[in-house]
Amino acid sequence: MVNVPRVVIAAPSSGAGKTTVATGLMAALRSRDLQVSPHKVGPDYIDPGYHALATGRPGRNLDPVLVGEDLIAPLFLHGAAGADVAVVEGVMGLFDGRGSTEFGSTAHVAHLLEAPVVLVVDASSQSRSVAALLHGFSSYDEDLLLAGVVLNRVGSDRHEQVLREALEGVATVLGVIRRDAEVATPSRHLGLIPAAERTPEAVATVERLGRVIAKGIDLDAVLAIARSAGDLQATAWAPATVDRPSRPRIAVAAGEAFTFSYTETAELLTAAGADVVHVDPLRDERLPDATAALVLGGGFPEVYAEQLSANAGLRHDVARLAGSGAPIAAECAGLLYLCRALDGHEMAGVLDLDAEMTSKLTLGYRTTRSATNSWMPQLEVTGHEFHRTAVVSRRAGLPAWEHGEGVVAGMVHASYLHLHWAGVPGVAERFVDAALGLQLAAA
Repeated sequence: MVNVPRVVIAAPSSGAGKTTVATGLMAALRSRDLQVSPHKVGPDYIDPGYHALATGRPGRNLDPVLVGEDLIAPLFLHGAAGADVAVVEGVMGLFDGRGSTEFGSTAHVAHLLEAPVVLVVDASSQSRSVAALLHGFSSYDEDLLLAGVVLNRVGSDRHEQVLREALEGVATVLGVIRRDAEVATPSRHLGLIPAAERTPEAVATVERLGRVIAKGIDLDAVLAIARSAGDLQATAWAPATVDRPSRPRIAVAAGEAFTFSYTETAELLTAAGADVVHVDPLRDERLPDATAALVLGGGFPEVYAEQLSANAGLRHDVARLAGSGAPIAAECAGLLYLCRALDGHEMAGVLDLDAEMTSKLTLGYRTTRSATNSWMPQLEVTGHEFHRTAVVSRRAGLPAWEHGEGVVAGMVHASYLHLHWAGVPGVAERFVDAALGLQLAAA
């Protein structure tokens, strides 16, 4: 049994201000010299970047669809080790899960964590109706502890008074946030602009959010709610450790163009016996010395296509690595980077594909199986797609997945599917096995 004070920040729908309140709350609690553990429900990569700025700790995702129910509490405890309090930002509306189910929803994760919930309500276009809204949410799932409400985008003192009076006896008002254009975070085609792309502006935004939340919300009341959570009947997750005769060097793409990566990926690779280093495809002209494998995660290469193309040294180095038979894991942005061209800009040319931006958004979970032998184990996986690009094949290779998506070319496994490696048993070990095999063959 482990006790970690914890609270889930949820909302009736997307756009209510969950990220504003959750990130600001993290920053405000950290300003009290508390160790704050940040978490995000669902597959989103962008919000955890802001959470990390607010707390000084890695942002971590909790997604039952990607990793299974049984891993949620263990992954939470792993991320929250040594923390004084954990703040979990929800996804979409409180009860919105995969398809028509509650599975993977904020409510689902709150149940798995046995955590109290604070609801953020956009009050900008309502007054007394907020009472009916809160009554409905609190009675819809009586096993869920809806501990209080934060009223966001309140317009005036009179508006606040009416809202508070309407909620008397219905819900505890923990705070009120006034309408403030300065707390907005810029967005583009896939949502918020990642924090890593707008430093130091993102740092200033997070600091401002912390001040706004500290002024508008009763932090002591929120801490009391978090501390009311009981012991969790779970053991903290830890990646399996593998002893090896030598540690192959695995490069992981980073920097502004490659911001989508789950924290556990590098932890799994390190535990599996790899020496993990980072490479920035925008700036580093060569792969790190003795690189035996490469992980190209997600991000926004379409925004940086011209700069990525201009770094011919790294593009050629990646092509040489792929040609040597080294294992390469490429997800979404990584797939685009390995193409011949992206929006007319020359890429690494590892795959006989062209990529371009489109008007169509592809979004959702996918469950499929490995289709072609490579370093990827032959198993069923559930991943997530989120992109506005498309690729056109020119005999690029064999399909990566049974539904015909992605490409396997030699030891390159590339597709739009994002996986959470903690939920894919053996994937990190297989990847390091392949890297070590290449290293030993070259010795």
